Amino acid sequence: MRVGLIVDSACDLPYEFSRKHDLFILPVTAKIDNQVFIDNHDPVLTQEFYQSGLLQKGHHAETEAFSAGQIHDLLMEKVVTQFDVAICETVTRSRSLIFQNATDAYNTVMGSCQQARAAAGVPGKFSMRVIDSKQIFAGQGLLAAHTLRLIDQKLSKNVLRQEVEAFTDRMYTCVIPRDLHYIRERARRRGDKSISAVVAFLGKALNITPVIFGQGAEGQPVAKTRNFDTAVEKVMNYAAGRVDAGLLTPYVSLSCGLSWTEIEELPGLNRLRDACERNGVELLLSQMGITSSIYIGPGSVCLSLAAEPHQFSDFQ
Repeated sequence: MRVGLIVDSACDLPYEFSRKHDLFILPVTAKIDNQVFIDNHDPVLTQEFYQSGLLQKGHHAETEAFSAGQIHDLLMEKVVTQFDVAICETVTRSRSLIFQNATDAYNTVMGSCQQARAAAGVPGKFSMRVIDSKQIFAGQGLLAAHTLRLIDQKLSKNVLRQEVEAFTDRMYTCVIPRDLHYIRERARRRGDKSISAVVAFLGKALNITPVIFGQGAEGQPVAKTRNFDTAVEKVMNYAAGRVDAGLLTPYVSLSCGLSWTEIEELPGLNRLRDACERNGVELLLSQMGITSSIYIGPGSVCLSLAAEPHQFSDFQ
């Protein structure tokens, strides 16, 4: 049984990891000023975006999910004849239309996929599951890595789906936004009121950088620091301590909306690397993708891991 994993462009993972495991990337349309780009995790395009400054202030940037029709066409062309089972993990449905559009596409694909397989000489039936990851960015990357481990265990498709869905509730994510005004404005355009004007004002007026922590995409400020580096070090210390205490999957996912030079200079990064090496944990370190950077703002950091119930303060 050939099992394929589909993720969307909001999923942050190292490019080589995605290539090694043959992940299928469901693109997202990025609109910046009057230009339209298709974000399919091309590392060259991503690097060009960082260098061009298109993600900085002064540019009107938005993302748009592929329509159900576009997703249908991609699945029919690239997926139904390549795999017997497809697992599609999308960014949390509370933040994007990707889950709904992928679900609608799935319903139309299932009505015509067998004919396409027969025409291509591919035996057997095709099945697919669309799963709400309940995650964003690095959290999606962590779920994808864990799903690949489950696929390697040759589980039945029903057990695989159940394991993946259960795992989404065991993940913890930290986000350090570089500019609260940026994410408040982006949220306002989407009708998302989770970032209040008061919080954004305080962050600007007092130079406060918050650490937002929680399960999945729903988090709360757990620390307010005077500068970005202090916030980063708190998150790195938390992650290193949690790695030493034990994880539910041997991965930590970390994505950064920074240049690689800036990433390597992050305070506490080497401490986290050492903790991962001690415990046989793979650090999935990536440059934040175009979709993620537009959503939360350039310069931001997102870290995700899976563990038993705990508080951020337990590891400070």
